[in-house]
Order: sequence, then structure tokens, then C-alpha cells
Amino acid sequence: MPTTSPLPNSRTEPDGSAVIRVLSYNVRSLRDDTDALARVITACAPDLVLLQESPIFFRWRKKLARLAAATGQVVLTGGGTAAGPAVLCSLRATVERTEDVLLPLTPGQFRRGLATAVVRFGGARVGVVSCHLGLTAAERHEQGGMLLDRLTGLGVEHAIAGGDINERPDGRTFLRLAATLQDCRTAAPWGSEHTFPAGGPDRRIDAIFVTKGVRVLGCGVPHGLPGVADADLRAATDHLPVLAALRVPAAGSSRQAGAGAGS
Repeated sequence: MPTTSPLPNSRTEPDGSAVIRVLSYNVRSLRDDTDALARVITACAPDLVLLQESPIFFRWRKKLARLAAATGQVVLTGGGTAAGPAVLCSLRATVERTEDVLLPLTPGQFRRGLATAVVRFGGARVGVVSCHLGLTAAERHEQGGMLLDRLTGLGVEHAIAGGDINERPDGRTFLRLAATLQDCRTAAPWGSEHTFPAGGPDRRIDAIFVTKGVRVLGCGVPHGLPGVADADLRAATDHLPVLAALRVPAAGSSRQAGAGAGS
């Protein structure tokens, strides 16, 4: 296993910008070892957890709340109302608004959705989307466009999208997203790369993307992170998580810098 260099801790800077940790994780409806899952999430010390395949059937709210409580998080949005994607957050986040979006149903396929929110960390304001794209190439590509439209529709300067893309980085939909957004793993590789299957990963199909103004400090599977045991990663679910450290500028700082440069 690769050794993992230190990843920046969460903090708020004097200029109002925020360093945050974002974790994206397909949890397979919590059907595996939920204690192992909770240990992995807790060790990653995330400010935001973007889940895919969270429970959507019987008592799904209670199951999601239990996971949040076990990891020091609260449920922000999503779950059954977004067809699986969900967002958890730490108490560090100030929530501005949330919205769950169901995408058009493709005949013969699973319903897909987006869990979305706008939150603040210090002076930084950021849009957040958790997604799980479809299994067929045509459906994925269409949903990728809807994801980009939704990010634009959040009306924020900086945004994060994370999830199970169901496609490798050389796929058409992945490339479509990476053409508009930063693929965090490519921008600042950290940890290890492949995310699936957890027992013997040989491909990267899970990712975190950010808009251009967000600085990526490191991103990858948290192998070697203190507290993250390989046995827990294998037992928790069938995907490996993606962890990113990001620096989000204070709201309006990019516009102010541009105005100053032109004066």
C-alpha cells in the first residue's frame, strides 16, 4: 500500500477562506460492516460527506441518521428523496439551503437523483452536489450535462461535485465533467487512485470535481491515513472512498481581486 503524506487539516484562514475536507463514498445501502464504515469516515475527519447508495427504503432516515451520529456528522440533505445520494456535514458548516432533485427516469434503469446544498465555512460559500450516474453510456452522458446545469443553477461562485461516476477517467462523461471542472485527483494526486472494487481495486470510477476557483490541496483514496485500516476499507462497502482537501476562497474574493487588477 502507498504511504500517504499528511493532508491539510480543516481550518478557517484570516482572509475568510476555508480549508475543508470532502469525502465521497458509495456505501451500498449500508449493507456491509457499518462499524468499519463509521471508523473510516471518522478517521478522514471530513467537513462534508457525499454519499451514494444511501438507504432509500424502510426506515432510511433512521439508518442515515445513525451513520451521521456515529461519525460526528449531521444529515444535511438527500437519501430516499434524492434516490440515494445524500450529504452529511460537520457542525462547522452553516447551511444556507438544500434541495433534492430527481432526474428523468430512463426506462429499464434505476431512478437517479442529486442531493444539493449551499453551505458556508467561515467566509467561504460553496455549492455541493452528491451524484450517482447511470450504468449506460448514453444515460450517464445526459446526466453529466444535468449535473453541470445544476451546479450552474446553484448560483454560487465555488462548487463541489462528488460521486460514483460509473466510468473511468477516459470515458466520455468523465471527460465532459473534467472539461468544465477540475478533477481533484488529477489536480493534486494524494493517497492511492483506484476506487473499485474495494477488495482488489483496479479502476477509478469515483471522483470529486470542483470549480476552477477552488484550490485542490490533495485528493485520493485515504490509504495510509492514520486511523484508516485496510481491513475496514475492504469491509465497509464495495467501493473505496475519495478524500479531498480543498481551499475555498472567501465569498466575493475573486471578483474583488479582478476589480483591483483592472483599476
